[in-house]
Amino acid sequence: MSKTSIALNRFGLGARADQPVPSDPVAWLTGQFAKYDPRPDVIANAPTSAGVSAELADYFRQQRALRAQGGGRPAATPAAPMAMMGQAPPAPAMQPPAPTGQDEAMKQARQFAQRSGRSDYAGAVGARATNALITDTPFIERLVHFWANHFAVSADKLQVIGLSGTMEFEAIRPHVLGKFGDMLTAVERHPAMLLYLDQAVSVGPNSPLGARIAARGNRKVGLNENLAREILELHTLGVRTGYTQADVTEFARAMTGWTVAGIGQGPGARAAGTDGLPGDFVFAAPLHEPGDRTVMGKVYPAGGVEQAQAVLNDVAVAPATATHIATKLARHFAGDNPPPAMVARLQAAFLTSGGDLPTVYRALIASPEAWVDQPLKFKTPWEWMISSLRGLNVKTADPQVTVGLLQQLGQPTWKPGQPIGYDDIAASWAGPDAVLRRVEAAERFASRAANIDARALAPKLLPGAVSPATATALANCESPAQGLALLLVAPEFMRR
Repeated sequence: MSKTSIALNRFGLGARADQPVPSDPVAWLTGQFAKYDPRPDVIANAPTSAGVSAELADYFRQQRALRAQGGGRPAATPAAPMAMMGQAPPAPAMQPPAPTGQDEAMKQARQFAQRSGRSDYAGAVGARATNALITDTPFIERLVHFWANHFAVSADKLQVIGLSGTMEFEAIRPHVLGKFGDMLTAVERHPAMLLYLDQAVSVGPNSPLGARIAARGNRKVGLNENLAREILELHTLGVRTGYTQADVTEFARAMTGWTVAGIGQGPGARAAGTDGLPGDFVFAAPLHEPGDRTVMGKVYPAGGVEQAQAVLNDVAVAPATATHIATKLARHFAGDNPPPAMVARLQAAFLTSGGDLPTVYRALIASPEAWVDQPLKFKTPWEWMISSLRGLNVKTADPQVTVGLLQQLGQPTWKPGQPIGYDDIAASWAGPDAVLRRVEAAERFASRAANIDARALAPKLLPGAVSPATATALANCESPAQGLALLLVAPEFMRR
Protein backbone atom coordinates (compact mmCIF):
# COMPACT_ATOMS: atom_id res chain seq x y z
CA MET A 1 0.00 0.00 0.00
CA SER A 2 1.71 3.20 -1.16
CA LYS A 3 1.89 6.40 0.87
CA THR A 4 -0.21 8.04 -1.83
CA SER A 5 -2.99 5.49 -1.37
CA ILE A 6 -2.75 5.86 2.42
CA ALA A 7 -3.07 9.64 2.16
CA LEU A 8 -6.07 9.38 -0.16
CA ASN A 9 -7.94 6.67 1.69
CA ARG A 10 -6.79 6.43 5.30
CA PHE A 11 -6.44 10.16 5.85
CA GLY A 12 -8.79 11.35 3.12
CA LEU A 13 -12.21 10.26 1.93
CA GLY A 14 -11.11 8.32 -1.14
CA ALA A 15 -9.70 9.38 -4.48
CA ARG A 16 -11.63 10.98 -7.30
CA ALA A 17 -10.78 9.62 -10.71
CA ASP A 18 -10.97 13.10 -12.25
CA GLN A 19 -8.27 14.51 -9.95
CA PRO A 20 -4.52 13.87 -10.11
CA VAL A 21 -3.02 11.80 -7.32
CA PRO A 22 -0.80 13.81 -4.97
CA SER A 23 2.90 13.64 -5.77
CA ASP A 24 3.83 14.50 -2.18
CA PRO A 25 1.28 12.86 0.15
CA VAL A 26 2.43 14.62 3.33
CA ALA A 27 2.45 18.05 1.69
CA TRP A 28 -0.97 17.31 0.24
CA LEU A 29 -2.34 16.66 3.72
CA THR A 30 -0.75 19.64 5.46
CA GLY A 31 -1.63 21.93 2.56
CA GLN A 32 -5.30 21.37 3.26
CA PHE A 33 -5.09 23.44 6.45
CA ALA A 34 -4.84 26.63 4.42
CA LYS A 35 -7.41 25.57 1.81
CA TYR A 36 -10.20 24.41 4.12
CA ASP A 37 -13.47 26.33 3.83
CA PRO A 38 -15.64 25.98 6.97
CA ARG A 39 -18.67 27.30 5.10
CA PRO A 40 -18.70 26.16 1.48
CA ASP A 41 -21.75 26.98 -0.60
CA VAL A 42 -23.48 23.64 -0.12
CA ILE A 43 -23.21 23.98 3.67
CA ALA A 44 -24.13 27.68 3.63
CA ASN A 45 -27.37 26.78 1.84
CA ALA A 46 -28.28 23.99 4.25
CA PRO A 47 -30.83 24.35 7.08
CA THR A 48 -29.69 26.55 9.98
CA SER A 49 -30.37 26.43 13.70
CA ALA A 50 -32.23 29.72 13.47
CA GLY A 51 -34.62 28.41 10.83
CA VAL A 52 -35.14 25.02 12.45
CA SER A 53 -35.62 26.60 15.89
CA ALA A 54 -38.25 29.00 14.55
CA GLU A 55 -40.15 25.97 13.26
CA LEU A 56 -39.75 24.23 16.61
CA ALA A 57 -41.04 27.31 18.44
CA ASP A 58 -44.15 27.34 16.23
CA TYR A 59 -44.63 23.62 16.83
CA PHE A 60 -44.50 24.00 20.61
CA ARG A 61 -46.94 26.92 20.49
CA GLN A 62 -49.33 24.70 18.56
CA GLN A 63 -48.92 21.92 21.09
CA ARG A 64 -49.66 24.29 23.96
CA ALA A 65 -52.81 25.39 22.16
CA LEU A 66 -53.78 21.75 21.69
CA ARG A 67 -53.38 21.02 25.40
CA ALA A 68 -55.24 24.19 26.35
CA GLN A 69 -58.26 23.27 24.22
CA GLY A 70 -58.47 19.66 25.40
CA GLY A 71 -61.66 17.78 24.72
CA GLY A 72 -60.84 17.05 21.12
CA ARG A 73 -63.50 15.62 18.86
CA PRO A 74 -67.02 14.91 20.15
CA ALA A 75 -67.58 11.24 20.83
CA ALA A 76 -69.13 9.26 17.99
CA THR A 77 -71.65 6.48 18.35
CA PRO A 78 -69.66 3.24 18.63
CA ALA A 79 -70.26 1.36 15.37
CA ALA A 80 -68.53 -1.95 16.04
CA PRO A 81 -70.93 -3.40 18.69
CA MET A 82 -74.00 -2.62 16.61
CA ALA A 83 -72.47 -4.23 13.52
CA MET A 84 -71.82 -7.37 15.54
CA MET A 85 -75.57 -7.56 16.24
CA GLY A 86 -76.36 -7.39 12.53
CA GLN A 87 -77.49 -3.80 12.65
CA ALA A 88 -76.15 -0.96 10.54
CA PRO A 89 -74.78 1.96 12.56
CA PRO A 90 -76.80 5.14 12.43
CA ALA A 91 -75.87 7.55 9.64
CA PRO A 92 -74.58 10.40 11.84
CA ALA A 93 -71.76 8.21 13.12
CA MET A 94 -70.53 7.77 9.55
CA GLN A 95 -70.07 11.51 9.02
CA PRO A 96 -66.75 13.11 9.94
CA PRO A 97 -67.08 15.45 12.88
CA ALA A 98 -66.54 19.14 12.35
CA PRO A 99 -62.91 20.20 12.55
CA THR A 100 -61.83 21.60 15.89
CA GLY A 101 -58.91 23.72 17.00
CA GLN A 102 -57.31 20.57 18.33
CA ASP A 103 -57.63 18.89 14.94
CA GLU A 104 -55.83 21.78 13.31
CA ALA A 105 -53.07 21.76 15.91
CA MET A 106 -52.58 18.03 15.41
CA LYS A 107 -52.47 18.52 11.65
CA GLN A 108 -49.82 21.21 12.02
CA ALA A 109 -47.84 19.01 14.41
CA ARG A 110 -47.81 16.21 11.85
CA GLN A 111 -46.73 18.66 9.19
CA PHE A 112 -43.90 19.85 11.41
CA ALA A 113 -42.63 16.33 12.06
CA GLN A 114 -42.75 15.53 8.36
CA ARG A 115 -41.05 18.77 7.37
CA SER A 116 -38.37 18.43 10.00
CA GLY A 117 -37.55 14.87 8.99
CA ARG A 118 -37.85 15.14 5.23
CA SER A 119 -36.58 18.67 4.77
CA ASP A 120 -34.39 19.87 7.62
CA TYR A 121 -32.78 16.54 8.48
CA ALA A 122 -32.58 15.11 4.98
CA GLY A 123 -31.46 18.46 3.60
CA ALA A 124 -28.58 18.58 6.05
CA VAL A 125 -27.60 14.96 5.31
CA GLY A 126 -27.59 15.72 1.59
CA ALA A 127 -25.48 18.84 2.10
CA ARG A 128 -22.97 16.94 4.22
CA ALA A 129 -22.68 14.14 1.66
CA THR A 130 -22.44 16.44 -1.35
CA ASN A 131 -19.71 18.45 0.32
CA ALA A 132 -17.80 15.26 1.09
CA LEU A 133 -18.06 14.20 -2.55
CA ILE A 134 -16.64 17.42 -4.03
CA THR A 135 -14.31 18.73 -1.32
CA ASP A 136 -10.69 19.51 -2.11
CA THR A 137 -9.81 19.12 1.58
CA PRO A 138 -10.92 15.55 2.34
CA PHE A 139 -8.54 15.11 5.28
CA ILE A 140 -10.09 18.08 7.11
CA GLU A 141 -13.57 16.87 6.21
CA ARG A 142 -12.74 13.49 7.72
CA LEU A 143 -11.76 15.32 10.90
CA VAL A 144 -15.09 17.18 10.89
CA HIS A 145 -16.88 13.83 10.73
CA PHE A 146 -14.64 12.46 13.49
CA TRP A 147 -15.52 15.33 15.84
CA ALA A 148 -19.22 15.15 14.98
CA ASN A 149 -19.18 11.54 16.16
CA HIS A 150 -17.12 12.45 19.24
CA PHE A 151 -19.71 15.06 20.23
CA ALA A 152 -22.61 12.83 19.25
CA VAL A 153 -26.25 13.84 19.29
CA SER A 154 -29.05 11.67 17.95
CA ALA A 155 -31.73 12.87 15.57
CA ASP A 156 -34.03 10.14 16.88
CA LYS A 157 -35.21 12.71 19.42
CA LEU A 158 -37.96 14.94 18.01
CA GLN A 159 -36.41 18.22 19.13
CA VAL A 160 -33.06 17.27 17.63
CA ILE A 161 -34.19 16.00 14.20
CA GLY A 162 -33.51 19.24 12.39
CA LEU A 163 -30.76 20.50 14.69
CA SER A 164 -28.41 17.51 14.51
CA GLY A 165 -26.82 18.64 11.27
CA THR A 166 -26.71 22.29 12.21
CA MET A 167 -24.54 21.44 15.22
CA GLU A 168 -21.91 19.94 12.94
CA PHE A 169 -22.14 22.87 10.54
CA GLU A 170 -22.16 25.64 13.17
CA ALA A 171 -20.22 24.32 16.17
CA ILE A 172 -17.71 21.86 14.71
CA ARG A 173 -16.82 23.03 11.20
CA PRO A 174 -15.74 26.55 12.30
CA HIS A 175 -13.49 25.15 15.06
CA VAL A 176 -11.98 22.02 13.47
CA LEU A 177 -8.74 23.94 12.89
CA GLY A 178 -8.86 25.92 16.12
CA LYS A 179 -8.57 25.19 19.82
CA PHE A 180 -10.30 22.15 21.28
CA GLY A 181 -11.67 24.31 24.08
CA ASP A 182 -13.41 26.63 21.62
CA MET A 183 -15.04 23.69 19.87
CA LEU A 184 -16.06 22.24 23.23
CA THR A 185 -17.75 25.48 24.28
CA ALA A 186 -19.52 25.90 20.95
CA VAL A 187 -20.86 22.34 21.08
CA GLU A 188 -22.06 22.48 24.69
CA ARG A 189 -23.91 25.75 24.02
CA HIS A 190 -25.53 24.53 20.82
CA PRO A 191 -29.30 23.91 21.01
CA ALA A 192 -28.90 20.36 19.67
CA MET A 193 -26.70 19.35 22.61
CA LEU A 194 -28.69 21.29 25.20
CA LEU A 195 -31.91 19.62 24.07
CA TYR A 196 -30.52 16.15 23.36
CA LEU A 197 -29.05 15.74 26.83
CA ASP A 198 -31.94 17.53 28.59
CA GLN A 199 -29.89 20.42 29.93
CA ALA A 200 -32.73 22.75 28.97
CA VAL A 201 -34.97 21.17 31.65
CA SER A 202 -32.41 21.26 34.48
CA VAL A 203 -33.47 23.51 37.35
CA GLY A 204 -31.46 24.21 40.47
CA PRO A 205 -33.57 23.06 43.46
CA ASN A 206 -32.53 26.16 45.41
CA SER A 207 -32.69 28.50 42.44
CA PRO A 208 -35.30 31.29 42.46
CA LEU A 209 -37.58 29.28 40.18
CA GLY A 210 -36.93 26.00 41.99
CA ALA A 211 -37.74 27.60 45.33
CA ARG A 212 -41.01 29.09 44.02
CA ILE A 213 -42.14 25.78 42.58
CA ALA A 214 -41.24 23.92 45.76
CA ALA A 215 -43.17 26.46 47.86
CA ARG A 216 -46.31 25.72 45.88
CA GLY A 217 -45.89 22.07 46.82
CA ASN A 218 -47.51 20.63 43.72
CA ARG A 219 -44.46 20.00 41.60
CA LYS A 220 -40.94 18.69 41.99
CA VAL A 221 -38.05 20.03 39.95
CA GLY A 222 -34.38 19.34 40.13
CA LEU A 223 -31.10 18.79 38.42
CA ASN A 224 -30.60 16.93 35.20
CA GLU A 225 -27.05 15.59 35.20
CA ASN A 226 -26.96 14.19 31.66
CA LEU A 227 -24.91 16.90 30.00
CA ALA A 228 -22.49 17.35 32.90
CA ARG A 229 -21.84 13.61 33.00
CA GLU A 230 -21.31 13.23 29.26
CA ILE A 231 -18.98 16.22 29.12
CA LEU A 232 -16.70 14.60 31.67
CA GLU A 233 -17.13 10.99 30.57
CA LEU A 234 -17.27 11.29 26.78
CA HIS A 235 -16.34 14.78 25.60
CA THR A 236 -13.27 15.53 27.73
CA LEU A 237 -11.69 13.45 30.51
CA GLY A 238 -12.93 9.98 29.60
CA VAL A 239 -14.36 7.16 31.69
CA ARG A 240 -12.80 6.43 35.09
CA THR A 241 -10.28 9.25 35.04
CA GLY A 242 -10.46 10.49 38.62
CA TYR A 243 -13.74 12.36 38.85
CA THR A 244 -16.55 11.14 41.10
CA GLN A 245 -20.32 11.19 41.11
CA ALA A 246 -20.08 14.18 43.45
CA ASP A 247 -18.07 16.01 40.78
CA VAL A 248 -20.76 15.27 38.20
CA THR A 249 -23.45 16.61 40.52
CA GLU A 250 -21.47 19.74 41.34
CA PHE A 251 -20.82 20.39 37.66
CA ALA A 252 -24.52 19.90 36.92
CA ARG A 253 -25.34 22.48 39.58
CA ALA A 254 -22.89 24.91 38.02
CA MET A 255 -24.53 24.34 34.61
CA THR A 256 -28.06 25.14 35.74
CA GLY A 257 -29.26 28.13 33.78
CA TRP A 258 -27.49 27.00 30.60
CA THR A 259 -30.43 26.61 28.28
CA VAL A 260 -31.92 27.57 24.95
CA ALA A 261 -34.35 30.36 24.10
CA GLY A 262 -37.78 29.75 22.69
CA ILE A 263 -37.77 25.96 22.28
CA GLY A 264 -37.11 24.60 25.77
CA GLN A 265 -39.60 22.45 27.67
CA GLY A 266 -40.48 22.07 31.33
CA PRO A 267 -40.88 24.62 34.10
CA GLY A 268 -37.86 26.64 33.04
CA ALA A 269 -38.99 27.27 29.48
CA ARG A 270 -40.60 30.62 30.24
CA ALA A 271 -37.56 31.85 32.14
CA ALA A 272 -35.31 30.85 29.24
CA GLY A 273 -37.46 32.45 26.58
CA THR A 274 -37.23 36.04 27.70
CA ASP A 275 -33.99 36.79 25.86
CA GLY A 276 -32.78 35.87 22.42
CA LEU A 277 -34.34 34.35 19.35
CA PRO A 278 -35.53 30.73 19.31
CA GLY A 279 -32.51 28.45 19.44
CA ASP A 280 -30.12 31.00 20.93
CA PHE A 281 -28.00 29.97 23.88
CA VAL A 282 -29.11 31.88 26.98
CA PHE A 283 -28.19 31.88 30.62
CA ALA A 284 -31.43 31.93 32.62
CA ALA A 285 -30.49 33.19 36.09
CA PRO A 286 -33.80 32.08 37.68
CA LEU A 287 -32.79 28.45 37.01
CA HIS A 288 -29.26 28.69 38.41
CA GLU A 289 -28.32 26.92 41.64
CA PRO A 290 -26.64 29.51 43.88
CA GLY A 291 -23.34 29.04 45.68
CA ASP A 292 -19.76 27.98 45.14
CA ARG A 293 -19.10 24.65 43.45
CA THR A 294 -16.20 22.25 44.00
CA VAL A 295 -15.31 20.07 41.02
CA MET A 296 -12.33 17.71 41.18
CA GLY A 297 -10.90 19.52 44.17
CA LYS A 298 -11.09 23.03 42.73
CA VAL A 299 -13.51 25.65 44.03
CA TYR A 300 -15.43 27.64 41.44
CA PRO A 301 -16.90 30.80 43.01
CA ALA A 302 -20.59 31.55 42.82
CA GLY A 303 -21.54 33.34 39.67
CA GLY A 304 -23.59 33.15 36.52
CA VAL A 305 -22.75 31.63 33.18
CA GLU A 306 -19.03 31.95 33.89
CA GLN A 307 -19.10 29.36 36.69
CA ALA A 308 -19.71 26.35 34.44
CA GLN A 309 -17.63 27.91 31.70
CA ALA A 310 -14.65 27.95 34.05
CA VAL A 311 -15.08 24.21 34.62
CA LEU A 312 -15.24 23.66 30.86
CA ASN A 313 -12.09 25.71 30.34
CA ASP A 314 -10.19 23.60 32.85
CA VAL A 315 -11.28 20.18 31.64
CA ALA A 316 -10.61 21.23 28.02
CA VAL A 317 -6.86 21.29 28.69
CA ALA A 318 -6.60 18.58 31.37
CA PRO A 319 -4.04 15.79 30.89
CA ALA A 320 -6.81 13.18 30.99
CA THR A 321 -8.59 14.99 28.15
CA ALA A 322 -5.37 15.02 26.13
CA THR A 323 -5.05 11.26 26.60
CA HIS A 324 -8.70 10.63 25.75
CA ILE A 325 -8.56 12.66 22.53
CA ALA A 326 -5.17 11.25 21.54
CA THR A 327 -6.43 7.69 22.00
CA LYS A 328 -9.51 8.25 19.85
CA LEU A 329 -7.53 9.93 17.07
CA ALA A 330 -4.92 7.18 17.10
CA ARG A 331 -7.66 4.55 16.94
CA HIS A 332 -9.27 6.32 13.98
CA PHE A 333 -6.09 6.58 11.94
CA ALA A 334 -3.82 3.76 13.16
CA GLY A 335 -6.01 0.80 14.03
CA ASP A 336 -8.54 -0.54 16.49
CA ASN A 337 -5.81 -0.99 19.11
CA PRO A 338 -4.19 2.46 19.32
CA PRO A 339 -0.36 2.29 19.36
CA PRO A 340 0.82 3.55 22.79
CA ALA A 341 3.77 5.50 21.34
CA MET A 342 1.47 7.35 18.97
CA VAL A 343 -1.03 8.10 21.73
CA ALA A 344 1.79 9.55 23.84
CA ARG A 345 2.98 11.68 20.92
CA LEU A 346 -0.49 13.12 20.25
CA GLN A 347 -1.11 13.70 23.95
CA ALA A 348 2.13 15.68 24.23
CA ALA A 349 1.19 17.79 21.20
CA PHE A 350 -2.21 18.50 22.75
CA LEU A 351 -0.78 19.51 26.14
CA THR A 352 2.15 21.60 24.93
CA SER A 353 -0.09 23.55 22.53
CA GLY A 354 -2.97 24.06 24.95
CA GLY A 355 -5.29 21.98 22.82
CA ASP A 356 -4.40 23.53 19.47
CA LEU A 357 -5.87 21.04 17.03
CA PRO A 358 -3.68 21.71 13.97
CA THR A 359 -0.66 21.00 16.18
CA VAL A 360 -2.21 17.66 17.11
CA TYR A 361 -3.04 16.90 13.47
CA ARG A 362 0.54 17.60 12.42
CA ALA A 363 1.74 15.17 15.06
CA LEU A 364 -0.76 12.68 13.68
CA ILE A 365 0.56 13.07 10.13
CA ALA A 366 4.12 12.73 11.41
CA SER A 367 3.38 9.47 13.23
CA PRO A 368 4.88 6.46 11.42
CA GLU A 369 2.21 4.22 12.98
CA ALA A 370 -0.39 5.87 10.71
CA TRP A 371 1.60 5.08 7.55
CA VAL A 372 2.16 1.33 7.81
CA ASP A 373 1.61 -0.62 4.60
CA GLN A 374 -1.23 -2.91 5.63
CA PRO A 375 -4.78 -1.56 5.91
CA LEU A 376 -5.55 -0.54 9.48
CA LYS A 377 -9.29 0.22 9.51
CA PHE A 378 -12.46 -1.30 8.08
CA LYS A 379 -14.49 1.49 6.54
CA THR A 380 -17.72 2.48 8.24
CA PRO A 381 -20.82 2.60 6.01
CA TRP A 382 -20.47 6.38 5.70
CA GLU A 383 -16.81 6.13 4.69
CA TRP A 384 -17.50 3.35 2.21
CA MET A 385 -20.44 5.18 0.60
CA ILE A 386 -18.50 8.43 0.20
CA SER A 387 -15.36 6.77 -1.13
CA SER A 388 -17.42 4.72 -3.59
CA LEU A 389 -19.27 7.73 -4.97
CA ARG A 390 -16.11 9.83 -5.10
CA GLY A 391 -14.44 7.04 -7.07
CA LEU A 392 -17.32 7.07 -9.55
CA ASN A 393 -17.10 10.87 -9.92
CA VAL A 394 -20.56 11.46 -8.41
CA LYS A 395 -20.78 15.10 -7.36
CA THR A 396 -24.28 15.51 -5.94
CA ALA A 397 -26.02 13.47 -3.26
CA ASP A 398 -29.79 13.26 -3.40
CA PRO A 399 -30.96 13.91 0.19
CA GLN A 400 -33.70 11.30 0.41
CA VAL A 401 -31.71 8.64 -1.42
CA THR A 402 -28.72 9.26 0.84
CA VAL A 403 -30.82 9.01 3.99
CA GLY A 404 -32.32 5.74 2.80
CA LEU A 405 -28.99 4.26 1.73
CA LEU A 406 -27.26 5.00 5.02
CA GLN A 407 -30.23 3.54 6.86
CA GLN A 408 -29.89 0.39 4.76
CA LEU A 409 -26.15 0.21 5.38
CA GLY A 410 -26.65 0.52 9.12
CA GLN A 411 -25.23 3.96 9.92
CA PRO A 412 -27.93 6.64 9.56
CA THR A 413 -26.31 10.05 9.83
CA TRP A 414 -26.44 11.70 13.28
CA LYS A 415 -28.48 8.80 14.66
CA PRO A 416 -26.13 6.72 16.80
CA GLY A 417 -28.87 6.30 19.39
CA GLN A 418 -26.53 7.03 22.28
CA PRO A 419 -24.23 9.88 23.34
CA ILE A 420 -21.08 7.81 22.84
CA GLY A 421 -21.58 7.92 19.07
CA TYR A 422 -20.90 5.18 16.54
CA ASP A 423 -18.22 2.58 17.23
CA ASP A 424 -14.87 3.04 15.52
CA ILE A 425 -13.78 -0.59 15.40
CA ALA A 426 -14.04 -3.19 12.65
CA ALA A 427 -16.18 -5.64 14.63
CA SER A 428 -19.10 -3.21 14.54
CA TRP A 429 -19.15 -2.94 10.74
CA ALA A 430 -17.61 -6.07 9.19
CA GLY A 431 -20.36 -8.63 9.83
CA PRO A 432 -21.61 -10.83 6.94
CA ASP A 433 -25.00 -9.10 6.69
CA ALA A 434 -23.37 -5.65 6.64
CA VAL A 435 -21.00 -6.72 3.87
CA LEU A 436 -23.88 -8.19 1.87
CA ARG A 437 -25.70 -4.85 2.03
CA ARG A 438 -22.60 -3.16 0.62
CA VAL A 439 -22.48 -5.68 -2.21
CA GLU A 440 -26.09 -4.87 -3.07
CA ALA A 441 -25.40 -1.13 -2.96
CA ALA A 442 -22.24 -1.55 -5.06
CA GLU A 443 -24.26 -3.32 -7.75
CA ARG A 444 -26.73 -0.41 -7.83
CA PHE A 445 -23.91 2.15 -8.01
CA ALA A 446 -22.28 0.26 -10.86
CA SER A 447 -25.51 -0.16 -12.82
CA ARG A 448 -26.05 3.61 -12.78
CA ALA A 449 -22.47 4.55 -13.63
CA ALA A 450 -21.22 5.38 -17.09
CA ASN A 451 -19.27 2.79 -19.08
CA ILE A 452 -16.21 2.84 -16.77
CA ASP A 453 -13.40 0.33 -17.07
CA ALA A 454 -12.73 -0.89 -13.53
CA ARG A 455 -9.31 -2.20 -14.59
CA ALA A 456 -8.20 1.34 -15.43
CA LEU A 457 -10.01 2.90 -12.49
CA ALA A 458 -8.56 0.65 -9.78
CA PRO A 459 -4.98 2.02 -9.83
CA LYS A 460 -6.32 5.57 -9.76
CA LEU A 461 -8.38 4.93 -6.64
CA LEU A 462 -5.86 2.63 -4.98
CA PRO A 463 -2.45 3.63 -6.33
CA GLY A 464 0.09 0.97 -5.49
CA ALA A 465 -2.46 -0.98 -3.48
CA VAL A 466 -4.36 -3.22 -5.93
CA SER A 467 -3.59 -6.85 -5.10
CA PRO A 468 -2.83 -9.39 -7.84
CA ALA A 469 -5.97 -11.30 -6.87
CA THR A 470 -8.19 -8.24 -7.35
CA ALA A 471 -6.46 -7.33 -10.62
CA THR A 472 -7.09 -10.84 -11.95
CA ALA A 473 -10.72 -10.80 -10.84
CA LEU A 474 -11.32 -7.45 -12.54
CA ALA A 475 -9.74 -8.71 -15.75
CA ASN A 476 -12.11 -11.69 -15.80
CA CYS A 477 -15.34 -9.73 -15.26
CA GLU A 478 -17.99 -10.18 -17.93
CA SER A 479 -19.14 -6.54 -18.04
CA PRO A 480 -18.02 -3.05 -16.96
CA ALA A 481 -20.80 -2.95 -14.36
CA GLN A 482 -19.71 -6.25 -12.86
CA GLY A 483 -16.13 -4.98 -12.72
CA LEU A 484 -17.12 -1.75 -10.98
CA ALA A 485 -19.23 -3.56 -8.41
CA LEU A 486 -16.39 -5.96 -7.69
CA LEU A 487 -13.89 -3.11 -7.27
CA LEU A 488 -16.11 -1.33 -4.73
CA VAL A 489 -16.26 -4.41 -2.51
CA ALA A 490 -12.70 -5.57 -3.01
CA PRO A 491 -10.84 -6.09 0.30
CA GLU A 492 -8.40 -3.24 -0.36
CA PHE A 493 -11.27 -0.85 -1.13
CA MET A 494 -13.35 -1.86 1.92
CA ARG A 495 -10.42 -1.07 4.20
CA ARG A 496 -8.24 1.95 4.63
